[in-house]
Amino acid sequence: MEKRTRELALFDLGIDSKLRGCDLVSLKVRDVCHGDPVAARAVVMQQKTQRPVQFEITPPTREALQAWIKQAGLRSDDYLFPSRIHESPHLGTRQYARIVDRWVKDLGLGTTAYGTHSMRRTKATLIYKRTKNLRAVQLLLGHTKVGKHRALSRHRGRRCA
Repeated sequence: MEKRTRELALFDLGIDSKLRGCDLVSLKVRDVCHGDPVAARAVVMQQKTQRPVQFEITPPTREALQAWIKQAGLRSDDYLFPSRIHESPHLGTRQYARIVDRWVKDLGLGTTAYGTHSMRRTKATLIYKRTKNLRAVQLLLGHTKVGKHRALSRHRGRRCA
């Protein structure tokens, strides 16, 4: 992963942001950068709920994003993960899913157990295990109902609107 700058940035941000795939792939550089450096925190409007969600961007993720932005020559108005296909302005959710599937296979894990929604749940699950604070997890994931968090390990993804 070290030599795959874009994928490292995508992986790290997928974990840190806890965003749904559709929100992650549609981020613009300005969503994570304030001027030149990558910010320590970001606020993004979720497509599904139309509510803002705030997340921390850890130092390793900031490094990965900074390296990717520099390597790709991205500017503030550019999508953070532009598509390599001309018809689409940014990486599509299906392509993101293919990338995650490849990571899972490379690790020797089952693709039926892990996917893009696993990326979203990873940090929230770790936070819940440490704090047992369901309200914090609800806020971190941008959910409006606590009931969605009763079984974090069984939570299934839903497509973005």
